[in-house]
Parts: sequence; C-alpha cells; structure tokens
Amino acid sequence: MRENTAKRRSPKWVKIVAIVLCAILIVLCALVGAAAVVWRHEIGTVSNFKKLIDRDDSHSDGAVYRMDVSGDFYFDDFLAQGGASSDEELIGFITDSITRGLIDMTIEQSEIACSAFTAVTPEGDRIFARNYDFAQTNTALVFTEPGNGRYASVSTVDLQFLGMDADKDVEGLMNKITCLAAPYAPLDGVNEKGLSCGIFMSYQGNETVATDQQTDREDKKGDITSTTMMRMILDYCATVEDAVKMIEQYDMHDSAQTSFHYMIADATGASAILEWTYGTDLTDNDGTKRELNVIWNDDDARIGSREGAADYQWITNFILQPGYYGEDDPDADTDAADALKPGYDRYLHIYEQLSATDGVVADEQAAMDILASVGRRSWNNDDSNGITVHSVVYNLTKQTVMWVANEHYGEEAYTFEFSLADKF
Repeated sequence: MRENTAKRRSPKWVKIVAIVLCAILIVLCALVGAAAVVWRHEIGTVSNFKKLIDRDDSHSDGAVYRMDVSGDFYFDDFLAQGGASSDEELIGFITDSITRGLIDMTIEQSEIACSAFTAVTPEGDRIFARNYDFAQTNTALVFTEPGNGRYASVSTVDLQFLGMDADKDVEGLMNKITCLAAPYAPLDGVNEKGLSCGIFMSYQGNETVATDQQTDREDKKGDITSTTMMRMILDYCATVEDAVKMIEQYDMHDSAQTSFHYMIADATGASAILEWTYGTDLTDNDGTKRELNVIWNDDDARIGSREGAADYQWITNFILQPGYYGEDDPDADTDAADALKPGYDRYLHIYEQLSATDGVVADEQAAMDILASVGRRSWNNDDSNGITVHSVVYNLTKQTVMWVANEHYGEEAYTFEFSLADKF
C-alpha cells in the first residue's frame, strides 16, 4: 500500500504576511541606512562625547567633557543665510540644520565675569591667557576640524548655555544630541594659525543693555551674535587684522540681554579689544546705535598711560573707552568713577603682575600663575561670579594649550596640555 506523501500547502495569507514583513524590513533598513548617511557626522560626534573630570560639589566643580566634532557643522551655511540677529534665530538655524527640525536645540547666556591678558615668553612665544569666572557649571573642550578652507581649533564651551543642568552630569542620548550645538557657543579658543579670542561681560549702560546693532550699511554681510562671532573668528581668520575686517561687515547682537566686549590676539604679537558703545555709561542705553571701537595694542595710549606704555593688553569687565564712566570731567571724582568699573580691582592686579616684567612671562606656567592670583575662589569677590570655572593659557606661536579646571592649579588630574598639531 502506497503512502500519501503530498505536502501540505501553507495558507495564502501566510505568504502575504511574509512578503509584507520582508518589505517592511527592507524599508526599515533603507531608512536606517539613509539616517546613517544623513547624520553620519552627528552620530560620530555624539559617539565621541566623553567625560574627562567628574563633578565635585564640595568644591563647586562641574564635570568636564571632551567633544570632537565631526564635519563642518553647517557654519558656512549659517553665514551664507546672513547669520542671525537673535538667539531665537540662531536656535532655529541650529535645530533645522543639525537635527533636521526633529529635535529642538537651545543656546542661553547669562552674566559672566572673567579676566584675560596677552604676554610674551623670553623665547618670543606669544601668549593669550584667560580665566572664565561664573558659577558651578559643566564645561567641554570642543575640537573642530571643518575643512574647506576653515581652520581647525579648540575652544571651551559652558554646557549650561546649551540647556544642560549645571548641577547634573550630561547623560543620556538626548542631552548629548543637544550638545551638538556646542561649536556655536565658544567662550574662548585658539585655531591652527595661532589666532585666539575671548568673550567678557562689559556691563554697559545704566541697566546693562545688550548691543543690538541695526544698520543699513551697503557693505553689511549679515548679523552675528556673541558666540557666533567667536566661531567665525576661529574658523576663518589667521590674524587679528583679518578678524577685525570680517567683524566690521556684520551687525553685532549680544545675547540674553547682557553686554560683552572681546579680546583677540595672534601669533604675530598683535592684539585688540573690541567694544561696541554709544555714549557714556549713563547714556549708552540704546544698543541699536552702538558702534564698534577697536583698541589695538600698539595704539592704546588714548585709553591710558599704562596701556600706552605696554605692548601687551589685559581686560576684565568694564569699558575701556576714555570718559565712559565720567572720569574725564574736570570735576569728576576719579575714585568714584573707578568704583563703577566691574573687575577694576582684578584689572589693576593683572597690570601690576605684568608690568613688573614688562609683559614677559617665563613660560605657560608663569602665565597660569597670574591667572591663579585672580582666581575667584580666593579673590575678594565683588559680584555673584564666585568661582573660576576654567583657566587656560594659549601659546599662539606653538598652538599649544594648558587648561586647568576649577582652580585646581598644579594638580595633574585637572590639568590638560595638548598641541593642535598633535590633535589634527
């Protein structure tokens, strides 16, 4: 007797389901592949985001991170569209460009203090040194190499300005994605050509009015905010002269209803302080009418005899424009005018340190020692910025960096030294 070996056929609907599932799988794979291509730079940046130093609340230390940015982060496109005239416009651009509108980004700013100076070593190396004074916060060392004619650089970013909680670690994928905005928010930095820059509160106007230029100049190329100006300098400029010429083509818009001034220095020994003013401290209350005032290191006798006699420059948190605080009035009380200058005590102290050696520092550590002498945890603070978040010495000649976190001067675990040439 023959056994019936006929195969049982699968129902037709099973085949249909299998085909549909295969189609869905193919579509998903295609979408994942497309996303990997579209966001390949962002994925690379997020995957390299790492912590360097843990937070220590007992010393008001925030955590320190390192971020190696992959790709050009769309800054060419940002300038091509005319930049941004407000934080809101900048946030809109970053959201549309980096996350394709899928995830909201943020950039915030607040009142910061800070001190900085330029100097030279006995060997002729040009130095730019800077303290960032604020409150406990997380920071990141941000390395960029955008290519296409733009310069590689390293800068420091306060992650609180990107919406990160100051009293928590930066954890989770969404927070790290938000930190992709970091290249747009540098507070100081140096590029591969030895050009360095820093941003400092200037407390201008009777009630601290933000610069918000509104010009109709024919040569105007667009608008920039405080930190995007820093990024523009680092990416496109090799000298201070290059930077000033480029900045002059844009209207400046300070962020968060606060006012800033800036210092730029390069490997040739040139430096300049940039201020936007309109009138005096009592009348400088219309940010739309402010104009750029450039104070060059070889042409600053007009702001004071000390400054005129020095090739180096130094800066804290008051406007250097002569007469801004009424001190040029023959009947003015000079001491009272000086009392109106935020950070004037630190300004004098830095000058005393530099003038003792005519602006010569033995090496990067000697420059760091001057920064340590005005570190805010030990300084007699005159405002709410009670700590120095980071101190950095940029060697503009060698394009090297010495960076110290949270006033842990001389402590190896909190000190980072590296060369842009080695990194890139």
